[in-house]
Amino acid sequence: MYKIIKNEWISYFRKKALVSITILFIVFSTVISFLSIKQNQELLQNQDKAKKHIRQQWDALNDMNPHGAAHYGSYAFKKTNVLNSLDDGVNAITGNVLRLEGHVQNEMTYSEASQSLSISKFGKLKPILLLQYVLPLFIIFLAFTSFAAERENGRLKLLIIQGASPAKLIFGKAISVALFAIVLLLITIGLQLILNKNALSNDMIVRCFLLFFSYSMYYVILSLLVVFLSAKLQTATAALTTSLAIWVVWTIFLPKIWGNTVDKINPLPSRQVFNEAMKEDRSKGIDGHNPSEDRQKALEKEILLKYKVDSLSQLPINFNGLVMQADEDYGSKVWDKHFGNNYKIVQNQKKWYQYSGIINPFASLQDASMGFSGTDVLHHLDFLKKAENYRRVFIKTLNYKQAYGGSKTNDWDWKADNAFFKSVKDFDYQTPSIKSNFSDYATNIIFLLSWLVALVLIIYFTSKNIKLL
Repeated sequence: MYKIIKNEWISYFRKKALVSITILFIVFSTVISFLSIKQNQELLQNQDKAKKHIRQQWDALNDMNPHGAAHYGSYAFKKTNVLNSLDDGVNAITGNVLRLEGHVQNEMTYSEASQSLSISKFGKLKPILLLQYVLPLFIIFLAFTSFAAERENGRLKLLIIQGASPAKLIFGKAISVALFAIVLLLITIGLQLILNKNALSNDMIVRCFLLFFSYSMYYVILSLLVVFLSAKLQTATAALTTSLAIWVVWTIFLPKIWGNTVDKINPLPSRQVFNEAMKEDRSKGIDGHNPSEDRQKALEKEILLKYKVDSLSQLPINFNGLVMQADEDYGSKVWDKHFGNNYKIVQNQKKWYQYSGIINPFASLQDASMGFSGTDVLHHLDFLKKAENYRRVFIKTLNYKQAYGGSKTNDWDWKADNAFFKSVKDFDYQTPSIKSNFSDYATNIIFLLSWLVALVLIIYFTSKNIKLL
């Protein structure tokens, strides 16, 4: 098999067109990687500048009422990781800024897609476009003549006479094609490591390795399939047509069809229905029998009993701060109910989409690519949850300062000093380590491995029946 692979590579270097295309691919990959990394670095710099500016404004607050500061609010920035330059996943659509304030849980804003006129169906020009769409086409056009050319020049008969079995020929030629693609893959990912060397962490290196492993498996799968078709079908034209048809189905039709099916199996409520349900629960109570006025009266009775006084004016604290915090606590329950339900639906959608890897290895590759790059929907939900948790602590700190900081009930002129506002910690989001959520993507790896093993077994047991002459 080693001689087969060696001879295949010698023939590759003799093809001037292939050498030229390979050089062109490397040039394009280098340019695109450089530009995408530079763009990602500029985004990170702008985020850092904006974050520092917002913090400076907060630290410069004059003495003011804590509740006023809660409405003044702050911002949470979804800090992109370095692999966003390789595969930006859902980040270009979801946005990267979240306003944090009292009484309200806002949505993400400032997505790149909403501010760009050039966002296409395939997204922005990133290295991932080359790895997912262009390089597989290279594999197809390199492999579909694997056996047709050998038949035409009579070399196939000579190889068989010399003892090369059909299975050995198929595996040798497939490995040769796959190695060609893997070398280009290694160059592309290597550029990410080199150009991002100052910002790489151990976690990002592990993520790069997992990306390399996932794409390598997909390229081997595609190489085995195309070479097998080239051997199975009598003409190169038939092999090319069939291979391209499979590629189109895998990359374009199946993801769309399965995605629409998943949306119907696990539908998300419309924005209008969702907002109305949130508004109703906010006003009437989650169970429909506990409106806000009743909750406030119950809280007042509880606090008066706790401090053993007869009226709010006799309280040594500011009851208004407790009311606002009670409203926040209740709003959090409403948020947990409705957003929690949406999160479950989205997670179920993701699982169902992963199951399409049984019939479509490209789906497993695409999902693994976004997951290992830290740019899929699960990483986005992680940011939203952590930002909301911070918002709750942030607003609770302000409300408790209003309640226990020295003011009395209905004393809205009372102000907290600047030192207090400076003591409030800022939000700092960190991408979760791949070790902590690898199980979410293990399904993709299992399906890719299953495809690989299945193809190897099919080729091994059916190659004897292939007519190679």
